[in-house]
Amino acid sequence: MGTVARFEIGFTQYLSPQGTPAGPDLPAFARDPAALLPLYRAMVLTRQFDLKAIAMQRTGQIGTFASALGQEAIGVGVASAMHVDDVLVPSYRDHAAQFVRGVTMTESLLYWGGDERGSGFAAVPQDFGNCVPIGTQVGHAAGVAYAFKLRGQPRVAVSILGDGGTSTGDFYEGMNMAGAWHVPLVIVINNNQWAISMPRGKQTAAQTLAQKAIAAGIPGEQVDGNDIVAVRHRVGEAIERARAGEGPALIEAVTYRLGDHTTADDASRYRDEAIVKEAWRHEPIARLRDYLASLGAWDAAHEEALIKECHQAVSAAVEAYLALPPPDPSAMFDCLFETLPAAMADQLDTARRYNTPNA
Repeated sequence: MGTVARFEIGFTQYLSPQGTPAGPDLPAFARDPAALLPLYRAMVLTRQFDLKAIAMQRTGQIGTFASALGQEAIGVGVASAMHVDDVLVPSYRDHAAQFVRGVTMTESLLYWGGDERGSGFAAVPQDFGNCVPIGTQVGHAAGVAYAFKLRGQPRVAVSILGDGGTSTGDFYEGMNMAGAWHVPLVIVINNNQWAISMPRGKQTAAQTLAQKAIAAGIPGEQVDGNDIVAVRHRVGEAIERARAGEGPALIEAVTYRLGDHTTADDASRYRDEAIVKEAWRHEPIARLRDYLASLGAWDAAHEEALIKECHQAVSAAVEAYLALPPPDPSAMFDCLFETLPAAMADQLDTARRYNTPNA
């Protein structure tokens, strides 16, 4: 019996968990502190935002919130590799990427507070809003990328989803369309090992999630998702290949969800705390901080100043969010129909009457 084809899945890591080079072939930008410091700041800012957002949820100031704790390198690395006119099609845990793209923290808080104004991004209006249905954003992104191809635009769609999303039909269908149409799409899997309480090992028998790309006829690879240098470089290479007309790609970023799935979850009920404790030794912020320190570009004073700066930025965003008047109830009806059906017109009238003092 002959062999029809052979496949392999590569794995990239440039920085070890201790923040030391994992090999001699670091990308050029990884040798330049000026290129790394904005990435570090973006990760620290995201973590400070997460801490505040969780506190706000606990005090009823926003609704359920999905933290990116331990996964900051994926969002920051992906977004920093994109061009401003590319389009991000995220899941609901990708505010790190959104902040790098120009989405404000106030806009993010509006979203998590249940306000539709939080999905209207002033800086990147063509980026998609948070996708809560699991995996459906991959099909959306394939359509966006197909539009870029039809128009002859040198733009790329980038979709991020979790490991649980790769168990859905939407993921396979979107990826298959991207491969068949040869569109400029990069799919990034945030493999944080958990789909709520379902461990990655019970979701699929595949040795890697990256190998699922093989069935769609597109390249697939793994990166260390806690190594922002690896994420930034490999996603950047895939984006530029897509921009040059070389088609889609899939990258699995291997990381670990250090917090709960959302503020509605208690991960201590189903996770081994010893494993979580070990995962903290691999987290991305300390890894880049140690590397920057080894280059002489970071120390305790810099860290203290950055934490203060990020805390002030988060506080200002929270103040702006809390100061905004609530939207008019009619906003929930604005984008449903050109002409509201009678039943909805009655609901709109009721909403307006209840919103009027002394009505």
